[in-house]
Amino acid sequence: MLSNLLINLYITSDKVRHLLEPTLEKSAYTAQWHTTERDFFAWTRANHQCTDCLILQSTDQLTLILSQLKRQDILLPTIVVASELDPQILRENEKGRPAVPLQEQCSQAAADYHSAITCLTWKDLGELERHIHQSIDQFLKLPSTLPVSELLASDESAQTLSLRAQQQRLTQKLKERLGYLGVYYKRNPDHFLRSMSQAEREAFLNQLRTGYRGIILNYFSNDAGLNQEIDDFVNIAFLADVSVSQIVEIHMELMDQFSNQLKLEGRSEEILLDYRLTLIDVIAHLCEMYRRSIPREP
Repeated sequence: MLSNLLINLYITSDKVRHLLEPTLEKSAYTAQWHTTERDFFAWTRANHQCTDCLILQSTDQLTLILSQLKRQDILLPTIVVASELDPQILRENEKGRPAVPLQEQCSQAAADYHSAITCLTWKDLGELERHIHQSIDQFLKLPSTLPVSELLASDESAQTLSLRAQQQRLTQKLKERLGYLGVYYKRNPDHFLRSMSQAEREAFLNQLRTGYRGIILNYFSNDAGLNQEIDDFVNIAFLADVSVSQIVEIHMELMDQFSNQLKLEGRSEEILLDYRLTLIDVIAHLCEMYRRSIPREP
């Protein structure tokens, strides 16, 4: 059975809700409606890990709401809907120009929360389904690696880890709904390893090395979270189009480090042969993702 996309809405206007309901009543979605900030935050804090998209009404409190979400490391695909449809806004939309108040709010929201926010006037709501998928697509394309100069900033690093975790969870949800081909479509070539600058590439590879080292150290333990560690590692590698040979290189570098340490301790290196199973396991997962990402013949 396919997983519905869970849409979390903070909408105070009945008119706006009536415009949104026709799309959200479709079987592809599960909608959670809120009319007060208190209820919205209480539910969102408890359920943000399973939420796929936020839809928020544009209000005077929008900036504060988004700032509070970010402080709590709750980063999600987000759509902001205009509160009113007055004649001035309608005329501007018919000319292809967004209303200034909404445009200003969106610019501020992008600065306060993340740059993948989608802002809609009432005229746009007839294509809400397309905008939901567009918002998710833009969110998945947000860079989840920091420039080297920012890696030591603990608060930013925490938010980056939160963003990466949300992207991985949402990717998994899309994988359940669309299959691996859907995930393949969401990959952004600009974020592939070969497209990164030298500094970004080194930072990303260090991230992979750290993740792989954790898998190696826990592989023969009874750690219940090991499978999730492997899935997370493979997802990151897949979204960056990392080659199998690069994974092998990371494995060999780590085995060389362990070998040198064992020699210093006067111990046998034979134990390292067992970790070939780890490499095979990880490569098998990655190859399966690449295999299923190839479009099938009609």
